[in-house]
Amino acid sequence: MTAARTVSFATLGCRLNQVDTRVLQTMLEARGFRTVDFDEPADVVVVNTCTVTARAEFSDRQMIRRAARVSPGATLVVTGCWAQTSPDEVAALSGVDLVVGNGDKDRLPDLLEQVGAARTHVSDIARAKMSETAPLARWHGRSRAFLKIQDGCQHRCAFCVVPLARGASRSLAPKVVLDQAQLLVEAGHLEIVLTGVDLGHYGADLVPRTTLAALLRSLVEIPGLRWVRLSSLLPAYFTPELIEIVTGSPLVAPHLHIPLQSGSTRVLRLMRRPYDARMYRALVERLAAARPGLGLGADVIAGFPGESEQDFAETKACVEALPFSYLHVFPYSARKGTEAVGLGDQIDPRTISRRSRGLRDLGRAKRDEFRRRLVGTSQDVLVLETRDRATGALVGLTGNYVEVAFPGPDRLMRTLARVRVTGAHAERAVGALDATDAAAPPLAANAR
Repeated sequence: MTAARTVSFATLGCRLNQVDTRVLQTMLEARGFRTVDFDEPADVVVVNTCTVTARAEFSDRQMIRRAARVSPGATLVVTGCWAQTSPDEVAALSGVDLVVGNGDKDRLPDLLEQVGAARTHVSDIARAKMSETAPLARWHGRSRAFLKIQDGCQHRCAFCVVPLARGASRSLAPKVVLDQAQLLVEAGHLEIVLTGVDLGHYGADLVPRTTLAALLRSLVEIPGLRWVRLSSLLPAYFTPELIEIVTGSPLVAPHLHIPLQSGSTRVLRLMRRPYDARMYRALVERLAAARPGLGLGADVIAGFPGESEQDFAETKACVEALPFSYLHVFPYSARKGTEAVGLGDQIDPRTISRRSRGLRDLGRAKRDEFRRRLVGTSQDVLVLETRDRATGALVGLTGNYVEVAFPGPDRLMRTLARVRVTGAHAERAVGALDATDAAAPPLAANAR
């Protein structure tokens, strides 16, 4: 019998890329491939790239070179956002055999079988469609499952290359989403994370039109689901209906990531963001008041062209005033094809670095403060599938997106445990099983 061809994967960038990689893995395994670890030589290596910053492209190049070293005889496939936006540049790299754009990923199994086929397969992303029967990504051994329900973006922010890499907003049909979510829960996933580029635009392109709020109302009715968690959502998408369900349903995880980018309305206008600082503050304050203990994350860009010291001070003041539990800070990075590249008053790198450091320090302080407020409380924790390498403790994730390490047996992995938080450290919170939860049962047989 001929041995199965082996394939390995490397994924850079966002959660959406991780989901796309899992779908590719599922598709290739269905064709007889066997997945191996990236550090093990393989017949095919797939590198799923990011292009959101210049640093991301540097990491892409490093990973491609590493893939060529680990598997020198492999068919090296490069896909993802950098492959979509710069296919010729990617194809010119040493060792690259196949370049596959975001709109062509589902063709990869067939492309690998076409001997002598063209090396570059990157179609017009503006014409990309969302599959009506998207393959269910396998999340074996994972406590949480990620479900891609939307792709592409309707906005044209001045700094962002994502629309060029992902195309226009398009949604997965509600029935397909619900069917996949049901299968994931039946497979033992107590939490499902909904992912997308422009998640709040979900359903606007469908006929009949629907909304993210309507989808959530259906998802929370799935028996056995503990949490449905939302990925990043622009503030403009928080309609009264969406606010009602995210603040009122215990099955919607008490954690939201709402990009800020700048606390200066003047800079937000330069960025072409669809909100201003006052609107953002009002929304966050309303959400935090309606759902106590809400975990709240935000993206912030330091050094956007034209950002003055006063603008930066307004951003710091906004961050200080709002109850964030963490920040993702990005130094501004000029991206080819975006409007911001042509703006005047580009900020010098030293100033960008200084402002980034200041925001990161503020973000760490916010994170630590949020963790300290959990000390002495008991939290439902979804126990992850791996232990802490340094201490050997179990690691779980609270609904408001805080990692907690605590002692316990392996049988608690991929279950829901009740944990009392006893301390907060630089890396994560620590705790102990509540006495009433120390004998929590393992997963049912069909959930392993």
